[in-house]
Amino acid sequence: MQYRKLGRTGFEVSDIAHGLWGMSGWSGSDDRESLAALQLSVDLGCNFFDTAWAYGDGKSDGLLGEILTRNSQKRLYAASKIPPANGKWPALPEYKYSRVFSPAHVFKHADKIRKKLRVECIDLLQFHVWDDSWTDEPEFRSTVEKLKADGWIRYFGLSLNRWQPENGIRALRTGLVDVVQVIYNIFDQSPESELFPACQELNVGVIARVPLDEGSLGGKLTLETLFPRGDWRRGYFGPDNLPKTVKRVDRLKEILPAGMSLPEMALRFVLSHPAVSTTIAGMRKLDHVRQNMALSDAGPLDSSLLAELKNHRWERTPQHWSD
Repeated sequence: MQYRKLGRTGFEVSDIAHGLWGMSGWSGSDDRESLAALQLSVDLGCNFFDTAWAYGDGKSDGLLGEILTRNSQKRLYAASKIPPANGKWPALPEYKYSRVFSPAHVFKHADKIRKKLRVECIDLLQFHVWDDSWTDEPEFRSTVEKLKADGWIRYFGLSLNRWQPENGIRALRTGLVDVVQVIYNIFDQSPESELFPACQELNVGVIARVPLDEGSLGGKLTLETLFPRGDWRRGYFGPDNLPKTVKRVDRLKEILPAGMSLPEMALRFVLSHPAVSTTIAGMRKLDHVRQNMALSDAGPLDSSLLAELKNHRWERTPQHWSD
């Protein structure tokens, strides 16, 4: 397992992180299987785990708290997120900051998360949505500073809206944001344009999420794929997105190097960018944990393949089905 610095936090984190979203009630999720997968990650050297209160109203936070307790002798890092009070994804400029992240709402959920994680101080607490129009709100600064001063959190971060990587750069320049989480994968390469240079300039850690495009870069989707009702992916890979995605994935399969799987190429693409501190892989199956963790030692992709993958950049904007 390889480790990288998470920006100015100084945390040395595994470059493959374990994401817990799929453990919060997605179809096929099972708590015993989830805990076994998390423990195997720890045993294989993973030390960074991404969760959020919205993942089952604290369910994933609770699973992670169990793993932290079982492995109290190891330094494991927990990153969680405060949900928007208005329950709306993505954040929009017409939403008032006070209606989304009031101090009362933030501290209430920070305390809930602490209790689920079974910790006094959260390593990294993020806002689950963000709009840069809120940057100059006095309560934004006072809330973040109080969370740190009171010892509730060590560092603060933002999880940026899907397909809006520039919508957070103003906030980074306030000095309040230590880490940013953003969608980055073979299709979604837009963070390279403005966000990543800003993070490198300001020494802000980068958590790259959705490296497999919610599963499409696992290579198993077909035009007939239909997820069960209640599974978030049923809407994401609906008629507006599934056909376009399958077509693009098929094009990627045509350039796969011999002996390399599509998930391997996708994860190693993300880790090839020097701005990335860690990338989140959602893993419930033990085999997936073993496969993904092994890629940490595989290194970056060949420069010629990286150059070819630039041609697969897909410019997208938020849609009604995408959040």
